[in-house]
Amino acid sequence: MADKRETPDQLQHISKLPVPDVESVDEDLQKYMRICKEKLGLVPNVIRAFALRPEKLRTFIAKYNELMLGEHATLTRLEREMIAVVVSSHNHCVYCITSHSQAVREISGDPVLGDIIMINYREANLTDRQRAILDYAFKLTSNPAEVGDADRQKLYDAGLTHEQIFEVTDTTAYFNYTNRMTHGLGMLPNVEYFGMNRLPDPGLHKDAAE
Repeated sequence: MADKRETPDQLQHISKLPVPDVESVDEDLQKYMRICKEKLGLVPNVIRAFALRPEKLRTFIAKYNELMLGEHATLTRLEREMIAVVVSSHNHCVYCITSHSQAVREISGDPVLGDIIMINYREANLTDRQRAILDYAFKLTSNPAEVGDADRQKLYDAGLTHEQIFEVTDTTAYFNYTNRMTHGLGMLPNVEYFGMNRLPDPGLHKDAAE
């Protein structure tokens, strides 16, 4: 039987502003939340928090889906999720670090990659293209006024196209926005993210052997 633990004290709220009950939001947003629950096993707290302003939530969903799930994306999903982790790590955004490092673990199939990128992406085993993308995302986040032709040239040298450089920039800018919304609203991540796609518990193998 699964071990049902209570939500840790550190994660007792979704947002420091009021969070509407799911049943009280408009039907289209309730449907979206049901789809999240079916596909992800949870309704991300960011969706619940943004529901305070339904029109803002619709805009947030449209932009996220276009940027991260769109059919015309020129970056891989893993590249976009790694950008999210690097940006959020620099901005100390607990919510986005937690949720997007989990996505890196899931997409890459590597249970430690998300944590390494979260702490110091320069120590991760990355391709030259991935490293160039993350160097650019980090600089655009940490010191945007100094980004210039030389930085874009490094992306060209790594094989990126005009469209891909646009998308790296757009993705970086988007997660700087979401980080600031998360900080401003006092948003915390869903507890489920912390345990997803981790290394197996050694104790499970010990019990099985016995």
